[in-house]
Amino acid sequence: MISRNLYFQIIIRVLILTGLALATGWSFATDKSLALTAFFLLTETFVVVNLINYLNTTNRKMSYFLDSVRNNDSTLKFPTDITGKPTRELYQGLTKVNEQIQQLKIENQQREQYFQTLLEHVATGIITFNSKGFILHANSASKKMLGVSVLTHINQLERINRNLFQAVQNMKPFEQKLVTMTTERGTIDLSIKSTSIKTKNDELMLLSIQNIRNELDEKELDSWMKLIRVLMHEIMNSIAPITSLAESLRQFFTINGRQALPAEIDEKTIAMTVRGLNVINEQGNGLMLFVESYRKLTRLPKPDKKQFRVEDLISRVQVLYLSLENSEFVKLNVSIDPPGMELVADENLISQVLLNLLKNALEATSKNPDSRIQLTAHFSDNNRPEICVADNGPGIPEEIVEQIFVPFFTTRENGSGIGLSLSRQIMRLHDGGLQVRSVPNKETVFCLEF
Repeated sequence: MISRNLYFQIIIRVLILTGLALATGWSFATDKSLALTAFFLLTETFVVVNLINYLNTTNRKMSYFLDSVRNNDSTLKFPTDITGKPTRELYQGLTKVNEQIQQLKIENQQREQYFQTLLEHVATGIITFNSKGFILHANSASKKMLGVSVLTHINQLERINRNLFQAVQNMKPFEQKLVTMTTERGTIDLSIKSTSIKTKNDELMLLSIQNIRNELDEKELDSWMKLIRVLMHEIMNSIAPITSLAESLRQFFTINGRQALPAEIDEKTIAMTVRGLNVINEQGNGLMLFVESYRKLTRLPKPDKKQFRVEDLISRVQVLYLSLENSEFVKLNVSIDPPGMELVADENLISQVLLNLLKNALEATSKNPDSRIQLTAHFSDNNRPEICVADNGPGIPEEIVEQIFVPFFTTRENGSGIGLSLSRQIMRLHDGGLQVRSVPNKETVFCLEF
């Protein structure tokens, strides 16, 4: 409606100008009076000025409106009680658009306030900063964790804790780090996750920070309780026969509450005593081996990390695999993608872990006529190197999956129970992990994550 009236007003003026131009030309061509020709020219000039003024008035109003929108000025009002219908309709349209824009702004402000309040009430610390390190937002939880009242730049973190500052400064998008720092309230463990947000003019980094000290303490306590239960079980199994035999041997050399005389001891008693002492010796040696296994578990060497090709590591493991018992009955399938994949790790320790996993896989598939073991090296979904050992054995029951990494826990009669625990510790020394997933009677997969 606005554009129709506007066009109508412009067309009328153009037609008048056209008529006046024709009249001026006719008057000049027919040598009519000079006064008539001058009248036509003056009238034509007036109409041109009127048209320019009409268009400029509309443009100025539109310019005022756009400037008010750009400057967030909600006070601009247009009169709607004027007599000119086109201008009145234009002002009414601009007023309606202005009201809609202001309504959207109010809704956006309410939504922003809602999310701002939401961020302030979550227990997770949230920090957002730009490529220059200026902090655009830091909620109350993050300030409370770090023990500050104001955060404006990530350089402030250096005064709080240097390890925290270096971790944040070197943080890559979608990376996760664990930082331990000491505050006035004690030692806290912060889990920091990063996310990258691209805007029109900059790239922002969003950090979520959680204090997982309590969770770590609970996990540590739970691990200690599991370890103590296993240690108590193993020690009691070794000590109980020794105690029982010692009591039996004591009775051989005690008669009516007194010590037996040499003449009262026969060859049978001596033979039984020797057998009993042999059993005590064997049990003692078993207990010593158990303690030695614990020493191995707690005295792992520091990894000598070097860069090497995964293909060379796999070739070495294949040769070691052939030395395992019954390995000739189960083919080891190997896959490396990409072929030129490289790692920075201690090759000797990693080959030890892989050999242990392959040995477990070989024993797990011993009763499967269609045994298969797969050794694969690839990059995971988060672009981290992984080496996985998969077998089609009976699998691991869900109720003991979490216990298989507990030191000395084993489901095999001749197992020591430290292989998987040692393997996981070796991976932790490489800042990685050892994960397992198992589907009973289908497959079991152990993955080394670097």
